[in-house]
Amino acid sequence: MAAMNGWLSFPLDDSFNHDLAIRRFCPERVEQEQGAWELEWEEKLMNDEFEMCSPSDTTTTPCLAASEVDDFVDSFINMDHCDKDCNNLLDEHQNFDHFHYEIETFPGVDDVYGDVSMMIGDELEMSDSIEDLGVVPDEIMLGVEDSNGVDQGLHLVHMLLSCAEAVGCRDTQLAESILSQVWASANPLGTSLQRVSYCVATGLKSRLSNLHNANANGTFTNGAMGKSLITREEKAESFQLLHQATPYLAFGFMAANEAICQAAQGKDSLHIIDLGMETTLQWPSLIRSLSSRPEGPPKLRITGLISDQNQLGLEASIKALMEDASSVGIILEITMKTDPVTPSLLTRENLNLREGEALFVNCIMHLHEYVKESRGSLKAILQAIKKLAPTAVTVVEQDANHNGPFFLGRFLESLHYYSAIFDSLEATLPRHSAQRMKIEMLHFAEEIRNIVAFEGSDRIARHERVDQWRRQLGRAGFKVMGLTCMSQARMMLSVYGCDGYTLATDKGCLLLGWKGKPIMLASAWQVHNVLSS
Repeated sequence: MAAMNGWLSFPLDDSFNHDLAIRRFCPERVEQEQGAWELEWEEKLMNDEFEMCSPSDTTTTPCLAASEVDDFVDSFINMDHCDKDCNNLLDEHQNFDHFHYEIETFPGVDDVYGDVSMMIGDELEMSDSIEDLGVVPDEIMLGVEDSNGVDQGLHLVHMLLSCAEAVGCRDTQLAESILSQVWASANPLGTSLQRVSYCVATGLKSRLSNLHNANANGTFTNGAMGKSLITREEKAESFQLLHQATPYLAFGFMAANEAICQAAQGKDSLHIIDLGMETTLQWPSLIRSLSSRPEGPPKLRITGLISDQNQLGLEASIKALMEDASSVGIILEITMKTDPVTPSLLTRENLNLREGEALFVNCIMHLHEYVKESRGSLKAILQAIKKLAPTAVTVVEQDANHNGPFFLGRFLESLHYYSAIFDSLEATLPRHSAQRMKIEMLHFAEEIRNIVAFEGSDRIARHERVDQWRRQLGRAGFKVMGLTCMSQARMMLSVYGCDGYTLATDKGCLLLGWKGKPIMLASAWQVHNVLSS
């Protein structure tokens, strides 16, 4: 570490002025950020959201001192031991809430729990060629090894932070100059750090384009740049591959299903409202669990709230799911609704609720899309759900703060968060795997671009941390139902056979991480004035 700090004291190269690029916020930046925050603060007051903000937000402006930059950069080289120090830096710039817990680490165990393929899908085929993907620019040198190792990694992270700082100051000339150097080192087929840097750089490029097209008052005009570059079919494929290759999605599905089964004991008719349903991957395991209940299987209804574009892609999987349910003696009824999810949709009449049914609302990685600038949208959605008097509400989200008031804070968090995910993919899939490329470039790259490049209604990837979800759900009238599926989570991680995944509990919520960095949170909630049976 001493040698590394010594290296950091020298210029990175003759053409890169670190002191110029990583600097404390310029006066224009301070005025710009404080002005934007004052407008947001006023809006929160108008929407009775005063309690959601920390008073420190209005009195301090985030900045990066040289020592903070060094600590943050070092965290990418020493990821196994970095999380506490790096989170302290992120907390300072994002007003993060600390959460403390004991972490369990699970080494991979091969062939311990029988038929692995039944739990995580068929083994990934590695025969697809990279050329078939069509997502890598020709000018990028593919598969070049990082000859200087740590030095190049440190240099790359320094450049990304410098570029983000310049973008935050709206110094587009400096940002574009630094970004041109980033492209020389970022590589979608390189190390995990080079790959995540490529995605982050793409987001910075989009944000610079938006800045060039900003209105006279400084607000973004996203236009065509705001449109997704990924098709529905590509999204569905990358989601399936992510589910097969990593435990992140399976963890959420397992925890939500266990909470539903726990709350459904003794009930013979269940109705699940699936908020933002995109796949049926969650439900086969729930059907198997319900079919083996001592009291016998219940009747089951699932109402999927989906977008129009997803309906066609779900038809085949819904048919297969219904056949699966019938084979184990469960009467399954599935209904799709393509209306926009608004409080007016979430009524007993629109959802066709029936007397005698135990109602469950399932929210898998979708509630964050209703977190707007004033948070009033999410509050209205949660209040509408509460009026339905559900037996339980399951909430699975990415445990990250990608919704802070300052661009630089969100950038720091996203770079650290997705670096951990890409590091886990490095330990799971070969570097030249086409499947890995699809997961990174068709799934996570789109999320990163949305966080880094956009503002206002175009920024929908507003992930938040477990403490923030606890506050918001608590204020909406819900209380946590402690999850009791730690043993099932341990088994699941062992099945994936990869070192580095960690489990932790936090006040009744379950957290899945990579080398101590929380990645996913799973939780279950009930209306506060309804006692559990």
